Amino acid sequence: MSERARKEQARGLAKVTQLAEFDAILDARSPAEFADDHIPGAINCPVLDDEERARVGTLYKQVSPFAARKVGAPLVAKNIAGHIEALFLDKPKEWRPLVYCWRGGKRSGAFQHILREIGWDAHRLEGGYKAWRQNIIAELAELPGRFSFRVVSGATGSAKSRVLEALADQGAQILHLEALAAHKGSVLGNLPDEPQPSQKAFETRLHSALSTFDPQRPIFVEAESRRIGTVQLPDVLIAAIRAAPCVRVEATLPARVDFLLRDYAYFLADPRWLAEKLGHLRSLQSNETLTHWLALVETGDFKTLVTELLEKHYDPLYQRSQAKNYRDYGDALTVDTDDLGEAGIAALARRILNACATT
Repeated sequence: MSERARKEQARGLAKVTQLAEFDAILDARSPAEFADDHIPGAINCPVLDDEERARVGTLYKQVSPFAARKVGAPLVAKNIAGHIEALFLDKPKEWRPLVYCWRGGKRSGAFQHILREIGWDAHRLEGGYKAWRQNIIAELAELPGRFSFRVVSGATGSAKSRVLEALADQGAQILHLEALAAHKGSVLGNLPDEPQPSQKAFETRLHSALSTFDPQRPIFVEAESRRIGTVQLPDVLIAAIRAAPCVRVEATLPARVDFLLRDYAYFLADPRWLAEKLGHLRSLQSNETLTHWLALVETGDFKTLVTELLEKHYDPLYQRSQAKNYRDYGDALTVDTDDLGEAGIAALARRILNACATT
């Protein structure tokens, strides 16, 4: 062990590469910071809540650091005491927690000091969340290059996400980008009761997923745009996906319409929300077309609406984008179907796995 490493060990400092060595990871930042992004598996134990952090920060900037510390110190002590009483009184002396804050400074330092005074071998993450975030960015620039991707493409309504899930059920490795992004990737893609993660949290989810894959086996991924709802794919990942071989699902229009009516059934419960989302197409469709579609919403003729949306909007858009962005789209292996029910999707996945095994 180097002299520097010995000093860091004595001070209770740990690096990002040592996360797995600890029994618990405690995030000392505010709830809002934690919600924006955090180390996977971390427990939020804020030493200052959102309101307290804003109050102390204002004093620091507008009055003095001394005034801020006078107000902040008792709040920090009270909050740390509350966390210990509520969460950690049953922990044995051998328990080894790791604490972090934004930069690994005062907030995590105060928490670590009290834990160590009690007798636990508490460590503080050197560089805090900022060091963790820098590590995520660096690894996301390198990880995609380790893998061989297979892109599942197909027009809107071809059940590509469900095919991915069926591939996973049959033992394949999948990167489910829409699940990670909590969005279905279109103007109607918002999920009910599930907000999208922040860009930082999405990248943390993405890093966690990529870190589990075996580079000796292919990874199936859905053909996606660079942006999924409000989050964006890293440049290195989108480049790797767009250069990968494609498998194209060719489903009949009636099968796609039936699938979408099932998959987006929650739209039927809120026609006003659907009408509002259709308004986002105003720059892409004529006023006459939009007025007609809104009338279909009013009368509940969703089958006609979905059919026309596919024929007049999504299918032309899909053909342009796929041919432009995916290098092997024109030479893609094609699997056709008129059945996008559960059994039909499972059969598609088997056919794709069998076909990819022979190419």
